[in-house]
Amino acid sequence: MPLPGVPTGPSEARPSAEAAPARPRLPKDKRTQLEGLFAALKVAPDDRSSKMIADRLDQLFSESGSPSVDLLMARAGAAAEAKAFDLALQIFDQVIEIEPDDLGARSKRATILYMRDDYGGALADIREVLAREPRQYAMLYGLALIMRELGDDKRALEAVRKAREVNPRLDGAEEMESQLSLKVEGRGI
Repeated sequence: MPLPGVPTGPSEARPSAEAAPARPRLPKDKRTQLEGLFAALKVAPDDRSSKMIADRLDQLFSESGSPSVDLLMARAGAAAEAKAFDLALQIFDQVIEIEPDDLGARSKRATILYMRDDYGGALADIREVLAREPRQYAMLYGLALIMRELGDDKRALEAVRKAREVNPRLDGAEEMESQLSLKVEGRGI
């Protein structure tokens, strides 16, 4: 099961270098956009609005500013879509070697590692992403999924609650929180 918000296929692949804006965005501009989008996501009035904001956040996280990285990411996405996971992982490894702070590559690699039941590898990438952007709700949700599968319901509950603080309308998160809350905290009086 792919982690929500982490594209794995060409239909969600990165834009080509030709489609990139002529003027690169400054990191400050990107940070300002992220702040505004995260604030809007918390108060999105409906699922449609929430999805549009989440899609824009995913796009911002995927923008590398490097045509080489963009090309590699497109190839990795195509490989993942074709279920050529070994190749996709090799390409994501190359991207991370070139651009160690690329959150998109780490997030997508974490998704593939999770799908292959390599929880240790997925957790390492999730930790790196969350260290750089603690509001990356898809990685928080992925952390919750892994912790639940490892039997650590308390940590899973903490992670899903953090994910929902950032994105209250995250698919599947409300139900997971409800189930884990019952297991960890019991029923209220």
